[in-house]
Amino acid sequence: MRERTDEDLMIAYAGGDMEAFELLYNRHRGPLYRYILRLAGDAVTANDLYQGCWEKMIKARARYSPAAPFRAWMYRIAYNHAMDYFRRNRPLADLSTDELAAAGAGPEEQLINEDQRAQLQAAIDRLPAAQKEVLLLKLESGLDLQSIADITEVNRETVKSRLRYAVDKLKKMQ
Repeated sequence: MRERTDEDLMIAYAGGDMEAFELLYNRHRGPLYRYILRLAGDAVTANDLYQGCWEKMIKARARYSPAAPFRAWMYRIAYNHAMDYFRRNRPLADLSTDELAAAGAGPEEQLINEDQRAQLQAAIDRLPAAQKEVLLLKLESGLDLQSIADITEVNRETVKSRLRYAVDKLKKMQ
């Protein structure tokens, strides 16, 4: 018998299946708590945020939609809950105008995005020159295949093939 997915468990829990909730809780309690602890920086705050996060998920169970993966939904709730807590408990007087202006993505999201960009760039740099050339033309300029073929002086099918090989190699490098 295959293991039930998080999405199946959440749907079952929304329908009243408490065993499904217990399975979800046991599956995610450790990783979720460690995530919140890293955000909070101290165990007392992390414990409060952790409990509040589960309360929010319990209250939102009827609105859960499996259109997005359960884990993404759960971590989005945790992140938003923690950010709401920090906004409420951090006086605005302590914020510089630079911090207020840069309040877009959180520091963890920025680090993840920067790390992903660096990994992608390193992977692109390792592609053969012809594949790298057509991939960057497609990504950076958004040109259609025929325009890329005209620029690189190869036929459209060659461009298509090079793009396919480049994407396949990038997937394998991850």
